[in-house]
Amino acid sequence: MTSFNLSLLRRSFLGGLAAVALGSAALTAPAFAADKPEVIRIGSTAPGHLKFILERHNGTLAKEFEKDGIKVEFIAFTNGGSEATTALATGAVEIIYTGNNPALRVAAAGGDIKAIGLSSYVKSNGSAIIVKADSPIKSLEDLKGRKVAYLAGTVRHSTFAKALKSVGLSLDDVESLNLAFDASGPALVRGDVDAIVESGDVAAKLVETGQARVILDASSHPEWSAPYIISANGEFVRKYPDLVKRLLKVDIETARWADAHPEEAIKIFVDETKSSEKSVRETYKDNVFYQDPKITPEALASLKAEEQFMADAKLLKGSVDYDKWIDTSYLDAAYTEVDANQ
Repeated sequence: MTSFNLSLLRRSFLGGLAAVALGSAALTAPAFAADKPEVIRIGSTAPGHLKFILERHNGTLAKEFEKDGIKVEFIAFTNGGSEATTALATGAVEIIYTGNNPALRVAAAGGDIKAIGLSSYVKSNGSAIIVKADSPIKSLEDLKGRKVAYLAGTVRHSTFAKALKSVGLSLDDVESLNLAFDASGPALVRGDVDAIVESGDVAAKLVETGQARVILDASSHPEWSAPYIISANGEFVRKYPDLVKRLLKVDIETARWADAHPEEAIKIFVDETKSSEKSVRETYKDNVFYQDPKITPEALASLKAEEQFMADAKLLKGSVDYDKWIDTSYLDAAYTEVDANQ
């Protein structure tokens, strides 16, 4: 055998060993990667739901996963629930806290997401419709033909539709502008729009400074309320069921911590979100926070009623398969673990 052939044989043999080694690595690497992610990204519609804010501030989720070497990132989505649920469905975040409307929309559209618990179920609607302090608009009926700003696809969108319906109007009777508060608030003050629909604590910023006044406080209509949702990316849930359970364990503990430390919880939320303390206290009257993540029969019935309203108001495409969308197994396991440690 010539030296060329020996050299060729040697290279072939070594190349074969390298290929086997690479093949083995290729087979084992995904299994190792699937064992745990490098980061878990938690999202919320801005400025942030209460438990999202408390977990970020107190570092409870970070502490839960630091022993695993898993980082936790918190992302507040400023462009509403549609942006947040799109990020969830595409895998840009793993867990999201949103209102019911965006969660129902992505579920009805067949997105690969799971409703794994409740963000909250406050039994009063937290939205408000406000106009400039010197506006001639006195009532909902006066909004006909006017420019009204709100974020499309949010709970405020649905609340506004319900408010108009209560006086015989619809969204077709107004000129809607899709704006977040950082744009709609200044637009109202300038007179570019006639009214805005916002969460009560956000709207209160303009009301308390005398720049705006309320023509409808939706908290007087508890029948318009529905639970807010904790949603998870479907692939993440299937891949890391134990991590989902642990996330929900921290969520349960955070809800109970808020009830046990009401003044501290309110202070953290007001400071972190720059919300109106007065409005926040009105939302959580008597220091009751309604943060329990359990999806009760009452909560489920409320979600179904909200879905029906959205469909009737043409705010929804498709329909929700609740058996496919809601999965309480991780939450049930989390409650068992939390209660066993009490």
